[in-house]
Amino acid sequence: MTVPEASPTYPFVKEPGTGDGSAVAVADGVLWLRMPVSESLPWINVWAIEEGEGWALIDTGLRSRRTEYAWDMAFPGVLQGRPITRVFATHMHPDHCGMAGWIAEHHKVRLWMTRLEYLSCRRLTADTGRPVPFEAESFYRAAAWDDAALDHYRSQFGGFGRAIHPLPEVFTRIADGDRVTIGRYEWRVVVGSGHSPEHACLYCPDLKLFISGDQVLPKISSNVSVYPTEPDANPLEEWLASLARLKERVPDDVLVLPAHGSPFHGLHSRIDRLISGHHLALERLERSLSSPCRAIDAFPALFARAITPDFLFMATGESIAHLTYLVRTGRAVAKVDSDGVTWWHSAHQQRVQE
Repeated sequence: MTVPEASPTYPFVKEPGTGDGSAVAVADGVLWLRMPVSESLPWINVWAIEEGEGWALIDTGLRSRRTEYAWDMAFPGVLQGRPITRVFATHMHPDHCGMAGWIAEHHKVRLWMTRLEYLSCRRLTADTGRPVPFEAESFYRAAAWDDAALDHYRSQFGGFGRAIHPLPEVFTRIADGDRVTIGRYEWRVVVGSGHSPEHACLYCPDLKLFISGDQVLPKISSNVSVYPTEPDANPLEEWLASLARLKERVPDDVLVLPAHGSPFHGLHSRIDRLISGHHLALERLERSLSSPCRAIDAFPALFARAITPDFLFMATGESIAHLTYLVRTGRAVAKVDSDGVTWWHSAHQQRVQE
């Protein structure tokens, strides 16, 4: 008899509005706010933790006029005009740290972040205003992008930096295993990787809260991609290992506070489903490699929808991540043709042919 996996349960009927200055209390001294992002990703959850006479903020939203306006409503409103004590960023992506520098500058407070996330963010924001490196073009030509796709990429290059207010010149480093007192409670830093280099989650045993950022989301799986800056990386291996370690270190009875979606119970079953989902995708992908294919040809095995130009960048990175994982585990082989395009095929099929 097969026992169905438990689905996440959502304890909150009332949820905050997006960018309207409202908030919902999720625990003693912990507020839940939402900041606007984009049409495809309408909002991100951010968190305010009461700290003495003020508030520590966890994640900040994308750099934009809309987000600035939302914070300008929240500061005198639900945050009661009390001072901001510090800003934490779970990781470097613009929807998480885009306003961190702005808040730190205006409130004269320190940014707390893992070292790899801080340095990686500073490096990527430096791309703004630069032409596309030839290595990046070669990387996407190897994935079989056509001229139209490359033109679109060139037009968007440097957009990462435009979505992030300059980070402070000084930060406080947090690392895996650290214990940080925020307000009245101790929070433990639990680091994951794969989605980003050194993603910090925060676990509070006393409150039974787990701020998961993008490491565990209730309804979608975070993007896990290979990028031109590290073309030989194997982020999916890191991602799956991170999830397994997280399940060992954080108990199942926590309330998960994710960056996207609603707070939920059912951490361990959600982790199991994320891991099994990737393994099922890898099996589908491996079966599709009975005939050689390029990175863009792998999309049907991995994604349920057609990939539009706006999602080609993320889909290609995720496709290469899964193909690389198959190569590293001996299940696929990659070969580059005379045009510089990489063709991937089943290692089993190659052995049969030999």
